[in-house]
Amino acid sequence: MAASVREGAAAAAAAGHAADDYDVSDGEMDVDVEAGSELQHAGDDRRDGDGDGDDEYALLTRITDTSAAEARAGKDIQGIPWERLQITRQDYRKARLEQYKNYENFPQSGELMDKLCKQVESSSKYYEFQYNTRIVKPSILHFQLRNLLWATSKHDVYFMSNSTVGHWSSLSHKMTDVLDFSGHVAPAKKHPGCALEGFTGVQVSTLAVNEGLLVAGGFQGELVCKSLGERDVKFCTRTTLSDNAITNAMDIHRSTSGSLRITVSNNDSGVREFDMERFQLLNHFRFNWPVNHTSVSPDKKLLAVVGDDRDALLVDSRNGKVTSTLVGHLDYSFASAWHPDGVTFATGNQDKTCRVWDIRNPSTSLAVLRGNIGAIRCIRYSSDGRFLLFSEPADFVHVYSAAECYRKRQEIDFFGEISGISLSPDDESLFVGVCDRVYASLLNYRMVHANGYLDSYM
Repeated sequence: MAASVREGAAAAAAAGHAADDYDVSDGEMDVDVEAGSELQHAGDDRRDGDGDGDDEYALLTRITDTSAAEARAGKDIQGIPWERLQITRQDYRKARLEQYKNYENFPQSGELMDKLCKQVESSSKYYEFQYNTRIVKPSILHFQLRNLLWATSKHDVYFMSNSTVGHWSSLSHKMTDVLDFSGHVAPAKKHPGCALEGFTGVQVSTLAVNEGLLVAGGFQGELVCKSLGERDVKFCTRTTLSDNAITNAMDIHRSTSGSLRITVSNNDSGVREFDMERFQLLNHFRFNWPVNHTSVSPDKKLLAVVGDDRDALLVDSRNGKVTSTLVGHLDYSFASAWHPDGVTFATGNQDKTCRVWDIRNPSTSLAVLRGNIGAIRCIRYSSDGRFLLFSEPADFVHVYSAAECYRKRQEIDFFGEISGISLSPDDESLFVGVCDRVYASLLNYRMVHANGYLDSYM
């Protein structure tokens, strides 16, 4: 990520602002068209009058969840009372599409791709709305990093909310704090390479939860690991002492021998692999630009590496040597993901496209899939390989049918910045973190089955 952008975001974070407080020059949120701003303005107008305005504003902003049954009966899935506002949902959507400002390191990269790409018609429905809870309030620290939400089952979700990692259960409808970074965090036991003294006031830039392990990465290169079944922090280390220290992304995976590993992408242009059973650094590969995301292939032989460069790289995971350079994107990339077949993978870019590649012919992309308003910040493949999902910075999650060569898609539409998207391991549930001043929430969708079933969490 660009240094000036990073510094702007860090300054905003230090000042205690959420991602949607950033100026457009530092990020992607246009506050004038933020979801909820019309509501706030309407509430301000009413409160300027008599006491009835206070009651009406409270009615507009009170926390209410939305179920599938309520949505079918006409309630907005986010609980936005459009009938009480001075703008319709349709007009507000039109305004967002026209006014939302995509952040680009190369000016007009998104516009150029708009002219080259033809959007696939959104006529399919693979996931349907299940529930929205406004008890959960996801947050974003850096506007370019959106891997801050992870599902470990169709009922359990982990997310960042300000300085705390939280857990939400869709069964009990309860939220619990898992790890609080507002104070001091330190490991309970000493391991080689471990920062036994721990860290104070870690600003969490990225999160990963998998294989029973929770890992948080920080703005100063911090890496904090915790087992989900244990109370104490397991391991702390600082991956780099560089001034460009931001931990941009992490991939938790099993090696071919079955040991637990973490691959860490860092703004100091490095990719590091840690053995989490011996708590040791195994590999450190260096590149010519800040690495924003790295994903490990299913057979563990290759790394898909993207960052502050227009080209993506395929890298040998054993020695860090580049095996292929993938050309096509027009801006910097911040997301990647492998199809379970280990042959195809996808990259997400600030030129508003997601490209699908085949390792057998990396000279050209298999498909170029376009977003609506902004960069592709997060990508997920379903575990069975049937679907490719990616999210924009705000408002849209796209679900493509990989089984039908990406010719069919579903567009999931709402309002607010996206902190992350995650599928449950069985692909039955899709979770979306929405960051917004008024309508912050956790959206839950369920897979559509031909035979259908009752509204249930079981």
